[in-house]
Amino acid sequence: MKIRKAVITDAKAIAKVQVDTWTTTYRNIVPEDYLKQMSYDDREEMWKTILSSGSAYVAENENEEIIGFSSGGKERSGDYDGYQGEIYAIYILEEYQRNGIGKQLIKPIVKDLKAQNIFSMIVFVLEDNPSKSFYESLGGEKIDCVKTVIAGKTLNELVYGWKDIRTITF
Repeated sequence: MKIRKAVITDAKAIAKVQVDTWTTTYRNIVPEDYLKQMSYDDREEMWKTILSSGSAYVAENENEEIIGFSSGGKERSGDYDGYQGEIYAIYILEEYQRNGIGKQLIKPIVKDLKAQNIFSMIVFVLEDNPSKSFYESLGGEKIDCVKTVIAGKTLNELVYGWKDIRTITF
């Protein structure tokens, strides 16, 4: 398994990972109609835009297929004083989860934040997402719970925070 910085030509594979992971992770959480309407093409265009101006990292298996990705940067909401960084997304195909890849994908995000003199961060996680324990295992503390609406369904989104990302042990 290899972690590397994503390039714009990775957009298609990242889109596939995102759609497929949403389908497996959020089944019975997010409305089925929403999951069914997610398209690889739409997500690919979105990731081309993101990768042209931001950064992301991909995990490749032994066949050099992208099996996961992460992205992060400056905190976007402005709602959390003392938290300057944010994990925007981290998704890993179901068959590759629980093998340490998540930690490997978080490392370069944390490294990038530190390089920008950002030493705290947050992440938003749907409350019913079974992977929320991953953030807790990295020392993330629940600092908020906000409502979000996806396809007309109101869901709770937990906000985990790290006051000092230099304390995260991988």
